Amino acid sequence: MVALLFTLHQNYNMSNYIINTQTKQLTFLDGRYYWTEDGQFVPSVTTILDAYPKDAGYYMWLKSVGQDADTIRDEAGRRGSTVHEMTEAYDAGAEVSLLTEDGHLGYKVSEWSMFERYVEFMQRFTPRIVMSEQNFVNAELGWAGTVDRVMNIGNVTMLVDIKTSNAIYPTYWLQLAAYGRLLWEAGIFIDQVAILWLNAKTRTNGKAGDMQGEGWQMLRKDVSDTVDDLNLFVHTRALWAAQNHAAKPKQATYKLTHQKF
Repeated sequence: MVALLFTLHQNYNMSNYIINTQTKQLTFLDGRYYWTEDGQFVPSVTTILDAYPKDAGYYMWLKSVGQDADTIRDEAGRRGSTVHEMTEAYDAGAEVSLLTEDGHLGYKVSEWSMFERYVEFMQRFTPRIVMSEQNFVNAELGWAGTVDRVMNIGNVTMLVDIKTSNAIYPTYWLQLAAYGRLLWEAGIFIDQVAILWLNAKTRTNGKAGDMQGEGWQMLRKDVSDTVDDLNLFVHTRALWAAQNHAAKPKQATYKLTHQKF
């Protein structure tokens, strides 16, 4: 399949905030939902995947870490967000520095090492970034999401999700299949979905045709091989809806300006 390439900047009718210029207020939804232009709220793909059944390994981990589970989870999420922000800034042409202006470390070494793996990938394979951190929503499908990257390498257009986790979980492929469907509904066509894993256990560049280096790896699937993943996601969406049929997003409203008199 020959992919159509688009350079896109709009948000495809998706937002997690509304600005009211009359009341001079900004209202945020919590991170689980996004508003459409007509006022509907749609759950994110990652929120829906919370309903995916956990395996025995998860419960063993939960038992082993005990009350530290929330702290470990929150730290992993913070690390992932930080690395995503660094890669986004790098792709936008900004200089990303390990040191702050006063000479102190601006990032943890673990974060910086993952960022350097991203830089190595970019320098070795020189992909053309078609889209970066783009939001999509489809109220008819019933899900929304933020696409990390759509990039073109050679004649292959990939939907790429950047991961910093300790392992690759089955839900990652469901997430990509759901994002791929959002792209397809928006008229954007891809050849492959891929996970750029910046915390891999790889030690070499692999064999000819592999995309990997020390500590990072690109795992890929042809779009035609994601049908079962999408079907499983749709079933997970139904399970989530059954569990959350009356759920509504939390909202927080802030004034746009303040002035002390």
